[in-house]
Amino acid sequence: MATSIMITLLLYLWFLASSTSIAIASTPDSVTAGNGSDTDLVLHDVPLQGSISPHLGNLSFLTLRNSLSGVIPPVVGNLTRLEVVDMGHNSISGQIPLELQKLHNLRHIDFITNHLTGPLPNDLFSNNSKLQYLDFGNNSLTGTLPYSVGSLGMLQHLDFQANHFSGPVPTTILNMSKLQILSLGGNWGLTGTIPGNNNTFNLPMLQIIALFENRFMGQIPLGLANCKYIKIISIGENSFEGPVPTWLSKLPDLLFLDLGSNNLIGQIPSALGNITNLVSLGLQSCILSGLIPQELRQLQQLNALYLDHNHFTGSIPTFFANFSELTVFLIGANSFTGSVPTALGRSGSIEWFNIGGNYLQGSLDFLATLSNCRNIWEVGLDFNYFTGVLPDYVGNFFSTLINFYAVGSKLSGEIPATLSNLSNLISLDLSENQLTGNIPESIMLMDKLTTLNLSGNSLSGSIPRQIGQLRNLQTLMLNNNFSGALPNNLGNLSNLQYLVLSKNHMSSTIPASLFHMNSLITVDLSQNSLEGALPVDIGQLNHIDRINLSANRLFGRIPDSFGQFIMTTYLNLSHNSLNGSFPNSFDKLINLQSLDVSYNFLSGTIPQYLANFTDLFSLNLSFNNLHGPIPEGGIFANITLQSLMGNPALCGGVPRLGFMPCKSNNNSNKRHILKFLLPSVIIVVGVISTCMYMMMRKKAKQEDRIISPDMEDVLNRLISYHDIVRATDNFSETNLLGAGSFGKVFKGQLNDGTMVAIKVLNMELEQAVRSFDSECHALRMARHRNLIRILTTCSNLDFRALVLPYMPKGSLETQLHSEGGEQLGFLQRLDILLDVSMAMEYLHYHHCEVVLHCDLKPSNVLFDQDMVALVADFGIAKLLCGDDNSVISASMPGTIGYMAPEYGLVGKASRKSDAFSYGIMLLELFTGKRPTDPMFVGELSLRQWVTSAFPSNVMDVVDNRLLVQDSSSSLNNFIVPVFELGLLCSHELPDQRMTMSEVVVRLAKIKKDYMASV
Repeated sequence: MATSIMITLLLYLWFLASSTSIAIASTPDSVTAGNGSDTDLVLHDVPLQGSISPHLGNLSFLTLRNSLSGVIPPVVGNLTRLEVVDMGHNSISGQIPLELQKLHNLRHIDFITNHLTGPLPNDLFSNNSKLQYLDFGNNSLTGTLPYSVGSLGMLQHLDFQANHFSGPVPTTILNMSKLQILSLGGNWGLTGTIPGNNNTFNLPMLQIIALFENRFMGQIPLGLANCKYIKIISIGENSFEGPVPTWLSKLPDLLFLDLGSNNLIGQIPSALGNITNLVSLGLQSCILSGLIPQELRQLQQLNALYLDHNHFTGSIPTFFANFSELTVFLIGANSFTGSVPTALGRSGSIEWFNIGGNYLQGSLDFLATLSNCRNIWEVGLDFNYFTGVLPDYVGNFFSTLINFYAVGSKLSGEIPATLSNLSNLISLDLSENQLTGNIPESIMLMDKLTTLNLSGNSLSGSIPRQIGQLRNLQTLMLNNNFSGALPNNLGNLSNLQYLVLSKNHMSSTIPASLFHMNSLITVDLSQNSLEGALPVDIGQLNHIDRINLSANRLFGRIPDSFGQFIMTTYLNLSHNSLNGSFPNSFDKLINLQSLDVSYNFLSGTIPQYLANFTDLFSLNLSFNNLHGPIPEGGIFANITLQSLMGNPALCGGVPRLGFMPCKSNNNSNKRHILKFLLPSVIIVVGVISTCMYMMMRKKAKQEDRIISPDMEDVLNRLISYHDIVRATDNFSETNLLGAGSFGKVFKGQLNDGTMVAIKVLNMELEQAVRSFDSECHALRMARHRNLIRILTTCSNLDFRALVLPYMPKGSLETQLHSEGGEQLGFLQRLDILLDVSMAMEYLHYHHCEVVLHCDLKPSNVLFDQDMVALVADFGIAKLLCGDDNSVISASMPGTIGYMAPEYGLVGKASRKSDAFSYGIMLLELFTGKRPTDPMFVGELSLRQWVTSAFPSNVMDVVDNRLLVQDSSSSLNNFIVPVFELGLLCSHELPDQRMTMSEVVVRLAKIKKDYMASV
C-alpha cells in the first residue's frame, strides 16, 4: 500500500508541474493516470519499490528505472499511443505478455537487466513497424529468436545478449538496412552458420556486432566486409573456422576486433596492419601459427593485444615496445623463443603482462623496464626457460602489482628480500624453479598475500616463525628441503584453505593449532619426518576435503575425533607407525572417496561400515596387522589383492583374492581332533613337497629359470660390474633383448642361476644418467604387482645399470605386432588394459609420491610367465605435486604418436598426459594399428580413424585377429564401450580426459558384464 501511495504522490506532483490536463485516481492498490494528449511519465532512479500496478494502463508514456518487481501487467497493451517503454534495470519477472503486440506506435522498448523468463512470442513485433530500439539484454529469456524481428524495417538497435536463446538466427535479422547495433552474445545456445553473401547478409549501417559466447560455426561471414561503418566485431567463444579474413583490413573504422576462442587456423594476415585505428585485437585460444607479421607495427593505437593459447613461433617482435597505448599484453601458451625484448614496457602503460607457457630463454633483465609501468597489476612468466637469478629490482614494481607468477622455469639463486616492497601483492608463485637459500623474513611482512607458492625448489632452513603474520593467506605451498619444527603460529592463519608442506624434512610434532584452522580444505604434510601422536583436539574443520599425513613417523592410535571430518573425501595416513584399531567414529566419514592406511601397525578387524561408503572407490589397507573376515559388498566387491596384502590373518572375501575361508564358529568340537591330526598331515605334506621340489629343481637346471628361490637375496645385495659382465657373457649380442634411447637391455644369468634383465645405460649421454636417476627415484618405494621392480643397481662413475626381473613373454609391442606373438583374445586384452590401468592408478593416486610415467606405450608393458602385464621403463618419469589439474615441465620428450598434445607442444606433463598415452595404447591394442602406421598421413590419425567409425561402424576398425576368435555379434556390445574409453582418455583437451581411477572402474565393469555374458 505504501508503494502505491508513493507512486500516486509522485504522479500528482508531476501533474502540478505539467501543462497538460491529466486525471489521477488512487485506490489503496493502484495508481491511475491518463489524458487526451501526449504526455510522459519519467521516474528515473526514483527510489520506488514494489510491483507494477495494472492500472498504469491508462498512461500514455512510461519510463520507470527503479527497483520494481512483479510481472508486466497485460493491460499495458491498452497504451495504444505509447511510443517509449523503458523499464530497464528493475527486478521485473515473468513472461513477456503478448498484449505488447497492440502497441503499434512504439519506437523504443527497453527491458534490459531484469528477470524476465520464457520465450518471446513469434508474432510479438509483427505490428510494431515504427520500432527503432529493442533491448531485452541481461534477462533469462529462452526459446528461439522471433522471426518477426526481421520485419522491423526502422530498427537501429537490437540487443538480446545474455539470455538463454537457442537455435539459428533468422536470416531476416541479417537483412535490416538501418540496423546499427546487433548484440546476441552471451546466450551460449545460438547455433548454425552466419550466411556470408550479399543476398543473405546485408547490414550496410552496422556499427557493432556482438555474437560472442554462442555455438556459431562455419566461416566468419563475408558480408561483414561490406559494413563500412563497423567499429566493433566481437564474435569470440564460438566455433568459427578457417583463416583470419584479409578483408578485415578494408574496414577503416574498426576499433575492436575479437575473434578469440574459435577454430581459426593459419597465420595472422599481414593486411591486419592496415587497420591503423584498431584499439583491441583478440585472437586468443585459436589454432593460429607462424610468425607475428612485421606489418602489425603500424597498429600504434593498440591498447589491448590478446594472442595467447595459439601456436605462434619465432621471437617476440621488438616493435611491441613502441605501442605507447598498450595496456594488455597477453602472448602466453604459444611457442615463442629467444629472449624477451628489454624495451617492453618503456611506454609505462602496460597493466596486464603475461608471456607464460612459451620457450623463452635468457635472464629477467626486461623486468627493469617493465617495473616502470605505473598501473601494472599482473606479471606472468610461467613455464618458460628463463635462467639466472630473480633480480633485486623485482621489488621496484609499483604498488599496483597484485599478481606475480614465475612458475616452472630454471631460475636459481636466492629469493630477493626486495620482494617485500610489493606491499599490495596478493599472489606470489615461484614454484618449480631451482631457487635456494632461506625464505627472507621480510616476506612475512606482505600481509595482503592470499597465495604463497614456493614449492618444487631447493629452499632450505626453517619456515620463518613469523609466518603467522600473513593472516590473509589462503594458499601456502612450501614443499622444498625445509627442516626443523612446524611453526606453532600456523594456527593464526585463520583464512588458510590449502596447506601443502610435503616433501620436506620437518621433524617436529604436528601443532594442535593446525587442526583449529576452520577454513582448511586441503592439508598435505606427507613425506616429512613428523613424529608423535596425531592431535586429539581438531576443532571444527567443517570444510576439510583432503588430508595427507603419509610417509612420516607418526605413532599411536588414530583419534576418535578424526570421525568429525565428515566432509573429507581423501584421507591418507599410510607409511607411518600408527597402531590400534579403526575408530568407531570413522563410520561418520560417509563422503570418503579414497582411504589409505597402508604400511602401519593397525590391528583388529576391517570395519563393516567401510562397505557401506557408497562414494569410496579407493581403499588401501595393506601391510598392517588386520585380522578376521573381509567385509562383503561395496568397495570390497572390486578390491584388489594389493589393497589387502600384508595382513596374513585376514580371511574370506571374494574368491579371486585368494584368502583362506573364515573358520566357522561351530567348529570348536573338532579342534581336539585337529590337535593330533594336524602334525601328522604336516609331516606327510612336507615329505611329498620336498620330493616334488627336488624333482622340479632337477628339471629346472635343464632350462632357464625365471625366478629362483634366491630372488629375495638379489634384492639385498650389491652386484658388481664383473658380476654383470659374467651374467651377460660380456654383453653378448645373443643376450641382447632390446635397445632404447639411453642404453641397451641384456638377458643375464646370475651366479645362483637367477635369470634377470640388465638395463645398461649409455654413459656418454647426459640424459641417460638423468634417466637412471629418474627410474630409481620413481620406483624406490613403489610396490605393485603390475609395476616392474628394480632388484638392485650397479653404479659408479663410469658405469650404471639396473637389474630387473626377467620377463619371459616379452612386451605388448612384441605380442601385438610380431608373428610369433600370442593370439590375444578379447578377455586377455581386457586383462592387459586392467593391469596397466591399476598400475597407473597406483602411481597417480596411491603411491607416496605422484609419479608420471611420461612414456606409456606397448613396448614399455612387459609380461611375466603368466601373462600378467607390468609397466616398465621409468627413464623419463616425473614426480608431480598438487591436485588433478597440476602440471610439470618435462624436458625429455616421450614417443611420437603416444604423447599428449600439451606434452609434445609445450612440454607440460600431468596425470592427464599419461591418460592420453593410455588411451592411444588402448586403441592400438584393439585395432592392431600403431599410431605411426603408414596409413595415418596428413590430418588422419589413429584416434580420428576410430572416431570416424564410432559407434555404428566400430567393427570396421577392430583387429581382424580378434574377430577370428570371437564373433562380431558377441563382441559388438562390449567393443563399443572399450573404444569409447579409449576416445575419452585420448581427448585433445586434458580436462575432458578420464582419470586412471575412473578407467579402472569402467574397465572392471566391462569385464564383469562380458564374463556374465559368456
